[in-house]
Amino acid sequence: MERQPKHMGGRLHHGQGASEARELRHALGHADLSAIAEARRLLREQLRRWGVPGLVDIAELLTSELVTNALQHTDEGAVLTATLSDGPVHRLRVEVHDHTARRPRLHPVGENATSGRGLLLVQALADSWGVRSQGTGKVVWFELDVEAA
Repeated sequence: MERQPKHMGGRLHHGQGASEARELRHALGHADLSAIAEARRLLREQLRRWGVPGLVDIAELLTSELVTNALQHTDEGAVLTATLSDGPVHRLRVEVHDHTARRPRLHPVGENATSGRGLLLVQALADSWGVRSQGTGKVVWFELDVEAA
């Protein structure tokens, strides 16, 4: 039985079996913008270990957008979770859970604006995405189909 690594708060955990979804979890400190590069690196390495390197570029870009939003627009840290599902449809799901109930909004961005395009990128490049309330905060997520990569 293959065991898949998981990362959470600096510790490595292992899944229990091949039928279980593979997961990476990583805690992000409040306003720690260096954590964005670390989140990209961890995701890139994990996707390669999972055997889906074709997802790396888009997954890294979209993860950067979600993590940046969480760290810039909330008052606490966040948790990044990436899950590669097993089963008839293989999908990568990336979630960023923060502790602020305020939901992100898509809004028009002027052509000279230097920011504000993150969710537009997520909307354009992800196979699906959304926001859901969770506890005192929210989870912003996207999914990519493995077969499309």
